[in-house]
Amino acid sequence: MSAFKGRREDDRLLTGQGRYTADWNLPGQLYAYFLRSDRAHARIVSIKKAAGDAFVFTGEDTQDLKTPPPQIKLPGRGQPIKVPHRPTLAQGRVRFVGEAIALVVAGSPQAAQDAAERIEIEYEDLPVVVSEVDSQNSVQLHDSVPGNLAFDYDYGDEKAAEEAIARAARVVRVTVESTRLAGNPMEPRSCVAAWDAASNRYDVYCSSQGLSMMAPTLHTIMGLPPGSIRVHARDVGGGFGIRSQPYPEYGALMVAARRLGRPVKWTGSRFETIASDHHGRGATLTGALALDRDGRFTGLRLDWLCNLGAYATQAGPMINTVNPAMHAINAYDIRALYGRNKLVYTNTTPTTAYRGAGRPNVTYLVERLVDEAARQSGIDPIELRRRNLIPPAAHPYKTPTGSIYDSGDFPALLEKAVRFSEWSSFSSRREEAKKRGRLRGIGCAMFVEPSGQGPVPKEEAMIKFGESGNAELYTLSGSTGQGHETVYPEIVGEILGLAPETITLRASEAEGPALAGGGTVGSRSTMQHGGALAATAYEVIKKATDLAAKDLEVSPADLEFSSGVFRVKGTDVSVTMKKIVEKHGSALDTKGFMTPQGAFPSGAHIAEVEIDPETGVVEVLRYTAVDDAGRVMNHTLLEGQLHGGVLQGIGQALGEHVVYDESGQLLTGTFMDYPMPRASDQPGRIDLYDHLVPSPTNLLGAKGAGEAGTVGAVPAMANAVLDALRPRGIYQLEFPYSPSRLWEALRKAG
Repeated sequence: MSAFKGRREDDRLLTGQGRYTADWNLPGQLYAYFLRSDRAHARIVSIKKAAGDAFVFTGEDTQDLKTPPPQIKLPGRGQPIKVPHRPTLAQGRVRFVGEAIALVVAGSPQAAQDAAERIEIEYEDLPVVVSEVDSQNSVQLHDSVPGNLAFDYDYGDEKAAEEAIARAARVVRVTVESTRLAGNPMEPRSCVAAWDAASNRYDVYCSSQGLSMMAPTLHTIMGLPPGSIRVHARDVGGGFGIRSQPYPEYGALMVAARRLGRPVKWTGSRFETIASDHHGRGATLTGALALDRDGRFTGLRLDWLCNLGAYATQAGPMINTVNPAMHAINAYDIRALYGRNKLVYTNTTPTTAYRGAGRPNVTYLVERLVDEAARQSGIDPIELRRRNLIPPAAHPYKTPTGSIYDSGDFPALLEKAVRFSEWSSFSSRREEAKKRGRLRGIGCAMFVEPSGQGPVPKEEAMIKFGESGNAELYTLSGSTGQGHETVYPEIVGEILGLAPETITLRASEAEGPALAGGGTVGSRSTMQHGGALAATAYEVIKKATDLAAKDLEVSPADLEFSSGVFRVKGTDVSVTMKKIVEKHGSALDTKGFMTPQGAFPSGAHIAEVEIDPETGVVEVLRYTAVDDAGRVMNHTLLEGQLHGGVLQGIGQALGEHVVYDESGQLLTGTFMDYPMPRASDQPGRIDLYDHLVPSPTNLLGAKGAGEAGTVGAVPAMANAVLDALRPRGIYQLEFPYSPSRLWEALRKAG
């Protein structure tokens, strides 16, 4: 389907013509700096503002701003989620290192920072809790949340799962830590806020994963009616889930802009990105897998303890409860399931959705259970998976929690991955590595994950046509690097028979037509926004058919449309869609929609690694992935998403980890301390293959792909590294598999 060899937007972005948040500058703007807490938990006794030309705003100035509600609406065990107020600027107490206390505004960034450094704050330190495991000790973060327990959520059938475990021939138990991660988009968080008194309206420029996610929440925070705030985001340098909600800083900047009558601009530092952008993961995961004498899985129990940080984000509770419940059995035919997830507050940065949004935790825990079951039972790990995978004929497959796996062929994914990775000859490669003094391991991970789900009742799009015959596409799906400017014109161009080069995407434009729908989250962009554009394009064809019939002086029923040409049936009389567009232009303008339904992409990923026991260094030699992303719109973009996702999963496995000490101080606040995956961490060989089963839930037959690489890589890497360590008697080791951690584990194992 692809008409472009690369991505249309790359020429613009690589030649410096992109426009990110920091590139917006408004006449007369002032500059902002946030003074942040340097301690994890303390009462603010006093704040002595600095004298000078700078303007200083504190919690008093923002006390009327609201806390947006969480996305989850379901009840927990006995009571709904507890969401304490999150002050825009700290009021009376700070609860994590990096929390904003004061906003300083001056004529230059340097002057604002200098003034902030002259502010004196007197604190009274309070006890600190950092780990979710210790969260229910005597430290109390919020008066309204006893024991720091925000939410107690369960799913499945507890009695059935316990009975399956009780009568099982073997029960395997595993506890793993899903380490806390920093999203670290390429573009640090920044914002420009302006107030127009004449129109009684704000303009806010900020990185965003979708206008429809950012603007309504800002209206809620500010207590303003719809239409009072316009959100602008042209280019966004990465999202990963942490750009889906407005941050408190944006509200503070809006207050300052209105109070001062001038635009206010803030550009965050990399430290602020790591310390105060919402983090991902952060959970202790425990599972029990029941097997019968033939190695078939008969029951599964999962218990999670999830670290929300100091406050609840909008998405954080959802991704730690509803998301994992949707696919807790992963790709296996397990009929008895129970899960219980507890969410707690700690003196750390709040957590939210981060690439995979709960799904990597599910696959990590379940695939570790499967590999441990293979070790304990002596059954080959591939054979054990074969015995338990959901067969293709079972689709649509209803899980124990009511989710519907729409389509898939999990056994074929596994067989292809085994063949392409040359699994059967691995033992010879292991022996060769042993002669060189290296430890070699191979690990498999199956996964199936929800994609495209969302609370919106419909997804709208609009196609407009100009006098030149060109078309403009309007959607709420803003790109954060996925290549929407390339693929959406391809989708519409193929349906209408127009050259994609003549079609331009206008995504999430504040000045565009009013549209309903969701943002760029949950691997839903092609399925939902692309699907809405496809539905709209078919409506355009209906309008164009009537216009072509008039031009050709025939009945619309006499026309057939194919490959961009309207033809009178049984004759050679025809007219192209291009000619109709050029002649009728705006008469073809159409708004269309689709009703969103999710889909379940799946895959089998195999990682092969080598460890140098003298240094603990892990080398990823080979990575093989076979994925079912439904019908593929553009292979270049699909492979780019998978490559990026795999490397993010490898980053989690080998190095990334946000670390706090016992006092709540952040120890990994720079790239000197927080190891981002680099080019050298890329697998020596990465092979991507398709096994596509189109989804019946959307017009395009597509399934999500944006998070699949990470969902598969996290458990595949864990199983590969532990396979390499197993000959040394090491059967469990927590992430990250850093050289120092591996070296120490090998030293202790002798």
